[in-house]
Amino acid sequence: MALTVLRGLMKRDFSRAAIGLRKMASEAESSKYQYESLKVALVPNHIIHVEINRPEKRNAMNKAFWREMVLCFQAISEDASCRAVVISGAGKMFTSGIDLFDLGSDFLQQQEDDPARIAWNIRKKISDYQETFSVIEKCTKPVIAAVHSACIGGGVDLISACDIRYCTQDAWFQVKEVDLGLAADVGTLQRLPKVIGSRSLVNELAFTARKMMSEEAKTCGLVSRVFPDKASLLSAAFELASEIASKSPVAVQGTKVNLVYARDHSVQESLDFMATWNMSMLQSQDLLKSAQAAMEKKTPKDVVFSKL
Repeated sequence: MALTVLRGLMKRDFSRAAIGLRKMASEAESSKYQYESLKVALVPNHIIHVEINRPEKRNAMNKAFWREMVLCFQAISEDASCRAVVISGAGKMFTSGIDLFDLGSDFLQQQEDDPARIAWNIRKKISDYQETFSVIEKCTKPVIAAVHSACIGGGVDLISACDIRYCTQDAWFQVKEVDLGLAADVGTLQRLPKVIGSRSLVNELAFTARKMMSEEAKTCGLVSRVFPDKASLLSAAFELASEIASKSPVAVQGTKVNLVYARDHSVQESLDFMATWNMSMLQSQDLLKSAQAAMEKKTPKDVVFSKL
C-alpha cells in the first residue's frame, strides 16, 4: 500500500515538473519576442501572430517599428517551431503608414554640408528601411496579412511583401507617398505590379494616391478573400495558417523560396533552380511520411513532421 502511494506521489511530482518545464520553455521562447512597437504571440499549431501595436497612434510606423520588424522576422526565420505567420494591426486600423513626426529628422536634419555625403547617408537609411519589409519576403515561413480598415502608405509596402492577403469589408488601401512629395521607396513600386498584374492600375494608384476599397482590392488580386469584420478576418487567417502549418515544413518553405525566385527569373532559370533545390529536398523523410499517409488514406494533419 505504501509503495503504491509513493509511486503515485512520484508520478504526480514528475507530471508537475514536466508541466513546469514546458511552461518555462514557452516563457523563454516568448521572451525573445519582446518589442516596443510589436506584440508577438505564440499561437498553437506552430503559428506566430505579429501585431502592429501602436493603436493610440493609428499604428503609425515609428523608428522602433522599422528596427523591430527586422529583428522580429529574423527571429521568426530561425524559429524551428514556427511554420506560419499572421500579421495584423491593433486597434481601429491596420496602419496609417509612416510616422512622419518620428522619422522626419532622419532625412530633413542632415549635419553635413557636402551634398554627396548627405546623399550617401540618405541612401544608406533608405536601404535600411527597405530591409524592414524585404525581411518578410526573405522569411521562409508563409506570412498572411490580415488587414482591417485603413492600410496606408507603408502599410501597402508591408502587405506587398506578404504571401497571402485577407481583409475586411471596410478595408481600404492607399499608395499615399505622392501626396507627401515623394515616390514610394520601400517596396510598393517594385512588388505591387507583380502582385496585382495590371501595370495600368498600379500606375493609377501610385500617381493619384486614390483609395482602393476592399471589393476592388479583391477583384484586382491584391487580396484573396474579404470578411465582414475583424473577428471573422482573424479567425479565417488563423485557420489558414493552421492548415499551412499542418503540411510538411520542408515542402511549404521550399515552395515559398521557389515562388519568390520564380517571380524574378525566367521560366528556365526557375526550373533549373527547382531541380537543384529538390535534388536534396526529395530525400526528406517528410516525403516518405506523406506517401505512407496517402496509402493509408490519412490526411497531412495526421502526420507528425519534424521541426525544420
